[in-house]
Amino acid sequence: MTRVPLTLIKPFRALRPAPGRAAEVLAPPYDVLSSAEARERAKGKPWSFLHVSKAEIDLDQTIDLYHPTVYAKAAENLRRIIDAGVLARDDTPGYYVYRLKWRDRVETGFAAVASLRGYAENRIRKHELTTPVKEDDRVRQIEAVGAQTGPVMLAYPEAPAIDALLAREAKRAPEVDVVVDDGVRHELWPIHDEASLAALTSAVDALPALYIADGHHRSAAALRVAEARGVLDGYFLAVLLPAHEMTILDYNRVLLDLNGLTPDAVLREIGRRYTIEPSGGPVRPARADEVGMVLGERWRRLALKPEIAAEAALSADPVARLPVTLLMKNVIEPIFGVTDPRRDKRIDFVGGGRGIEELERLVSSGKMAVAFALYPTEMRDLMAVADAGAIMPPKSTWFEPKLADGMVSHMLD
Repeated sequence: MTRVPLTLIKPFRALRPAPGRAAEVLAPPYDVLSSAEARERAKGKPWSFLHVSKAEIDLDQTIDLYHPTVYAKAAENLRRIIDAGVLARDDTPGYYVYRLKWRDRVETGFAAVASLRGYAENRIRKHELTTPVKEDDRVRQIEAVGAQTGPVMLAYPEAPAIDALLAREAKRAPEVDVVVDDGVRHELWPIHDEASLAALTSAVDALPALYIADGHHRSAAALRVAEARGVLDGYFLAVLLPAHEMTILDYNRVLLDLNGLTPDAVLREIGRRYTIEPSGGPVRPARADEVGMVLGERWRRLALKPEIAAEAALSADPVARLPVTLLMKNVIEPIFGVTDPRRDKRIDFVGGGRGIEELERLVSSGKMAVAFALYPTEMRDLMAVADAGAIMPPKSTWFEPKLADGMVSHMLD
């Protein structure tokens, strides 16, 4: 039987805020807030999408986050918001130009649904492993609410034709223009005319690949749901953004103890591989082979010794060149004995969105023994890892600004 060619993306009928209601609905992604933070954010906001994405906030605070009642509550809350007319589904399929503005950064992409076959066949490329618990959680959420409510962030390589088409559409007044709690401005322009839809579809199909930037659990869960439903050619909710506009912040490391060493012994061991320069304040690395370190409430700048740095730079393995790999190989594994950062409870991760000062606070408070500030992973390195079919170490990328939950959702028909 001949398989019908599929497009990498297609238009969809978005479930989205009714006119004038977006400010009441839009919420941070489900996985960037704790339950306590979400509960606080949603106070006095009955239409906040947190009631869907973090439905435990409407239940007893002691409830297991993965209890069936949580998913049932999410479905109940979504139906309540739809029945109230706060969310409405478009009558005709479309794409949706989505612009994010944060500080001095502007990113203009568009929402679509992306091919699960393209994902399975590596036209939509991954760079992370998923964890079963988190993947199962997304499967249950999708099945319970009958929708994909959190978009996967996809990056597309250089494509001036796509950029130009989106810029043209964004010359109109946006249908949504909202600044949310964290200062990010979210704007949306629906596209429904056939010529523009066809042009975007064709332009994306001409790309060599798309790249998952953020949302590996959401895309993996969407594939599982489709397979369970017997849907052979399914799609998942995504927002495509130009790689050259996307921003990856540092994703830093903190350690609970010094692995039985004294601070002086730690410095001696690090000195075998790095030059160490004291600093009077926070250190933000300027390149991949530099690290900022907080030890004993003092900042230091670490620079990998030239011969070690040169060897890594010449490696054919794109993972070996990553800032996080250099730190793991030269410090965290040999000195602190952490070989499995996914499971070792002595290591934790601090996203760049919380600021480099958070590292100093954690160490000075005694909650952590040492902290390391990393140079951010670059988009070209992410794409190189994905092209090689390789996997990045956990917590290698922190994207800002974040897409908002509730802006567009994909209902499963």
